[in-house]
Amino acid sequence: MEGGRKGFFFTAIMTSGAGFLSSFAPNYLSLMALRFVVGVGLGGGPVLGSWFLEFVPAPTRGTWMVIFSAFWTVGTILEASLAWAVMPKFGWRLLLALSSAPSFLLLLFYAATPESPRFLCTKGRITEAVEVLEKMARLNNVQLPAGRLVSEKNIELDEVSESATLLTDDKEKDDIKDDEGSNFGGFKSVSKLLSPKLMRATLLLWMAFFGNAFSYYGIVLLTSELSNGNRICAKQEVESVHSNNSSLYKNVFISSFAEIPGSFLSAMVVDRFGRKLSMASMLFTSCVFLFPLIFSQTDILTRISLFGARLCISASFTIVYIYAPEIYPTSVRTTGIGIASSVGRIGGILCPLVAVALVHNCQQTTAILLFELVVFLSGVAVMFFPFETKGCRLNDNEADLN
Repeated sequence: MEGGRKGFFFTAIMTSGAGFLSSFAPNYLSLMALRFVVGVGLGGGPVLGSWFLEFVPAPTRGTWMVIFSAFWTVGTILEASLAWAVMPKFGWRLLLALSSAPSFLLLLFYAATPESPRFLCTKGRITEAVEVLEKMARLNNVQLPAGRLVSEKNIELDEVSESATLLTDDKEKDDIKDDEGSNFGGFKSVSKLLSPKLMRATLLLWMAFFGNAFSYYGIVLLTSELSNGNRICAKQEVESVHSNNSSLYKNVFISSFAEIPGSFLSAMVVDRFGRKLSMASMLFTSCVFLFPLIFSQTDILTRISLFGARLCISASFTIVYIYAPEIYPTSVRTTGIGIASSVGRIGGILCPLVAVALVHNCQQTTAILLFELVVFLSGVAVMFFPFETKGCRLNDNEADLN
């Protein structure tokens, strides 16, 4: 793990640079390659959440993380608005160029971005951690608590140094230091995620991320595909499905507003009822909203069902991003969230096969039942999470999990 600050820079430079260059892509292959790089950059997005989390006090951590996540909703609405305004008249190139601007703005804040004191402590960089804490204290007009900041890594190294003085072989001393610092390209962090203490939480978290991503992006696609698929199955002219592209952006724009009450709802329940209960209730409620879509419905009921389902799924997705960094110790927090998010991306990749292919093949009932099953199993996985993290301090090592 290289720290949240480097992840911050990586995310900004990859998404902004490749995103802007995408607007000049000379052919389809180069466009896909550049969008792939954008996706790699976006994959570092969870790093920002874990970095921010380590600066927030435990009693209000859930609320602040919801506020942090609400900017995803703001971005979704702004992007839909931008597509609605730009695409019909100016095309996709200008849309991609303008969409890369927010990532460029991130680079302006890089110089003022502090590294997480927790991360610095895990690396034994006490002096740097104290400097960050002192700066935070000055900005908040408070005094740091009395005492001396101690890193468990330094304590371990001191113990190793004391025992190492009894060794006369300098090579053995070097081997001890090398073993302490070696990470085998991140393999050590990954293996910790599947250690006996973390395996249950990790596997269940992967299920929750997969289900949330699969359902969230699927519902976004269903917003347009359900009505389009119904028209195809009604044997109307296929050309009419895409006759008005602006209606697609309008539908996405309107449905995106479901995430606003979703953010408010998650903010109200996450610190009051806890992460597990809040997340599970949102997932099961989403199942209830999706259920009417198994049968043929009127347009208005379809919109209401999709609106409610997206509200609940967006709230659940927000909460899982709060819970994930809280269950991992600092040494593997970023790695754990990154891998869990990657599992979620797999769900996002697979969902179009359901939302588009099945609906277009007049199998709406099968598509909705599959969504119901994935959402329900995700709720069950959440119920079996090993512990609740509401009000708990962040873990600095695996021993804290007990």
